[in-house]
Amino acid sequence: MKPIIRVASGQGFWGDLLTAPYDQISRGPVDYLVMDYLAEVTMSIMQKQRRKDPKLGYAKDFVPLMRRLLPLAVEKGVRIITNGGGVNPVGCRDAVLSVARELGIPGLKVGVVLGDDILPRLDELVSGGVRLDNMESGESIDVVRGRIVSANVYFGAWPIVEALRQGAHIVITGRTTDTGLTLAPMAYEFGWAENDWDKLAAGTVAGHILECGGQATGGNFSADWRSVPDLAHIGFPIAEAAPNAEIVITKHEGSGGLVSVETVKEQLLYEIGDPAMYITPDCIADFTTINLESVAPNRVKLFGVKGKQATESFKVSMSYTDGFTAVGTLTYAWPDALEKARAADMILRERLRDLGLNFEEVRTEFLGYDSCHGPLAADPGDLNEVVLRVGVRSPNSLAVERFGMELAPLILTGPPGVTGFAGGRPKPSEVISYWPALIPKSLVQPNVSVEVS
Repeated sequence: MKPIIRVASGQGFWGDLLTAPYDQISRGPVDYLVMDYLAEVTMSIMQKQRRKDPKLGYAKDFVPLMRRLLPLAVEKGVRIITNGGGVNPVGCRDAVLSVARELGIPGLKVGVVLGDDILPRLDELVSGGVRLDNMESGESIDVVRGRIVSANVYFGAWPIVEALRQGAHIVITGRTTDTGLTLAPMAYEFGWAENDWDKLAAGTVAGHILECGGQATGGNFSADWRSVPDLAHIGFPIAEAAPNAEIVITKHEGSGGLVSVETVKEQLLYEIGDPAMYITPDCIADFTTINLESVAPNRVKLFGVKGKQATESFKVSMSYTDGFTAVGTLTYAWPDALEKARAADMILRERLRDLGLNFEEVRTEFLGYDSCHGPLAADPGDLNEVVLRVGVRSPNSLAVERFGMELAPLILTGPPGVTGFAGGRPKPSEVISYWPALIPKSLVQPNVSVEVS
């Protein structure tokens, strides 16, 4: 058993800083690099991509990144874990193996975790009595059944642990929890049991800190953000874990950003409901038991975390088509910029009513005045400029398309001092909505396999 392992965050979302994974491996010692690519809406995007091309359906950024990372990762013995496989982990694995062969890297073991995609099984499950009703609203799945485009179970750390046991240098999963990516190497290396709730909770909390990348090291920091040094070269977080589940959050020496009790606390508050009941497939972590201590510059110790027994259900993340939307903008200049923008909004709404167009929602924002604070926005005075941003939503794509045709005429048939119309008419885009549900763990089994280059 290693006395300590270093688990490094490499991506906080699909589209994150592309230099971060290489920096994490090249700038200092790490044992594992974990990369989180998935959000609820991401799965539906990937599902649509796969329908167009069966070879796609995963985070496409991951493969060219591997072209750069693999030689160094192999040289340093760094193992890589990602949920970037999306709805096609096998396609992602095959692409990575192809890169390894092109680079002349033999013997690279790439593991995949399958079984989370239950979209093909929905009819079977529902007819068998598994309701999959909305866990937040209680609505019946029958309301959206014909419009569901993705359905993925949140697996946790243990399928990844199995892939590591089978010798995988890279583990590619589908809808695995963000926290499971970090917990898995700790459970594997230290031999933690599946019912060692306190240790699993500590690893889960560490995963929650790492899951958003630079947000734990001073990025998006709401407190004294001016004190964060060199954000242009921010270092992503690293969890140094010991077998007793004491963990130090840090970053590479000399990198930008900041690791402090404050930056770590702020990340801990991210997407939290009941802090005593942070539910994952692996355990329930009690965030009220977390202890944090600054032990050195850019080193925060995490200890004392308590856990509870895992639930008998997996969460299912489903998405469904929910109509169409379009958004357009115009910019109004001083003098009376806000008054002009408001008048243009009223004119546009009246013309839409005259046409008999009905929308589920028409939303207007005046950027520079109320787009962040809405009705709480203070009187701004006479602004230099205001961007009028109007969006509509409807089940009728033709109504949404006609809205786009009504925006440009405001340039010559509305208030003066207008500019900023570029890129053509706003076009309808499909709305994808989220449907969370629960499913008994006994009905879904992960499947792990490992291939060699």
